[in-house]
Amino acid sequence: MRQKADLLNDIFIELENNYDEMVSWRRHMHQYPELSFKEVQTAKYIEEKLVSFGLDVKTNIGGNGLIGILQGDQPGKTVAFRADFDALAITDEKDVPYKSLNSGVMHACGHDGHTAALLGAAQALSKFRAQLKGKIIFIFQHAEELPPGGAKFMIEENVLDGVDYIFGAHLASDIPLGQVAVGAGYKMAAVDKFEIVIEGKGGHGARPQNTVDSIVIGSEVVNSLQKIVSRRISPLQSAVVTIGVFHAGSAFNIIANTARLEGTVRTFDEKVRQQVKEEIHSIVKGITEAFHASYKIDYLHGYPALFNPQEETEMVKNLLTEVFSAESVIEIEPGMGAEDFAYFLQERPGTYFKVGSRNNDERTHFPHHHPNFDFDEKALLNIGKSFVKIASHYLV
Repeated sequence: MRQKADLLNDIFIELENNYDEMVSWRRHMHQYPELSFKEVQTAKYIEEKLVSFGLDVKTNIGGNGLIGILQGDQPGKTVAFRADFDALAITDEKDVPYKSLNSGVMHACGHDGHTAALLGAAQALSKFRAQLKGKIIFIFQHAEELPPGGAKFMIEENVLDGVDYIFGAHLASDIPLGQVAVGAGYKMAAVDKFEIVIEGKGGHGARPQNTVDSIVIGSEVVNSLQKIVSRRISPLQSAVVTIGVFHAGSAFNIIANTARLEGTVRTFDEKVRQQVKEEIHSIVKGITEAFHASYKIDYLHGYPALFNPQEETEMVKNLLTEVFSAESVIEIEPGMGAEDFAYFLQERPGTYFKVGSRNNDERTHFPHHHPNFDFDEKALLNIGKSFVKIASHYLV
């Protein structure tokens, strides 16, 4: 047991010695962000690092995804760790030396940090392959931000073949540096997107009796959709129906012929997910028919709900308590945000946890997807240590 503890300590020291490099990698990616499904240069940058660590590398998995493979010198389990590396269509407003140089594109969710931390863990663990019993797959996933997402395509190209367990982490600006949030059960929602196009009969604003007003019909649809959660879904279940887009009309005195609505549905339970979809179709059909209009619905099923299994989650909780102390490991709060790591957990046991990234500086307090988003880079070490600790549980 002492020998295992000594080895883990040596890997931690290696990780800490590489901290400045991890920060450099993160800042490089922050300066040169790329949007989902367009992360060509970022993927090449990651590949160069993995090759320099002496890992076997496979690229273009399901698109721009890639993996680094670390084979230990002794047989054992295969454990996978995942980081995402796409950015968002947001203009970086921070006044920092590593501000985005790609106009209108920014790492506003910490994916550059996830990738730098996993690279750091890969670099540190690669120095100890002789002591490892098994294999580690370092998964670098593209396109987490944009459904259908990169995870689905990487899985379809067999990225999880031979993998026994998979783990992922996300930086959290609402959690203090030094804390990690872990918990079993549903933790992030399924996300669906819909578009409703209502075709009425346009005409002069002074003669509504000769028209079928798509704006009035669309307004009825919006109001009625808000009643799905309050009157059709059990209060013991969770669901969100949000209309984010309503486009119609071109002039003050013209009754619009067409109205277009876009929205999102967030749920945990699969039956509730299907029920909300059916209710949307039923409401739109009923209202448009009553007003003598026609309609079209385009409904996209996005990521499934993220469910952390009990056994592996409790194991990770206990392991991270040994790294950060019992007081620093808190319960992860369920949220209606979505994450395509859910696809991986549908295929293999594991867990997904959050790592605190805010300090006393208000610059680290901005929420994810904000143009001033930033984080305490010491969180990179905490993600790296978490992955190393989990790897050591299975492979040392």
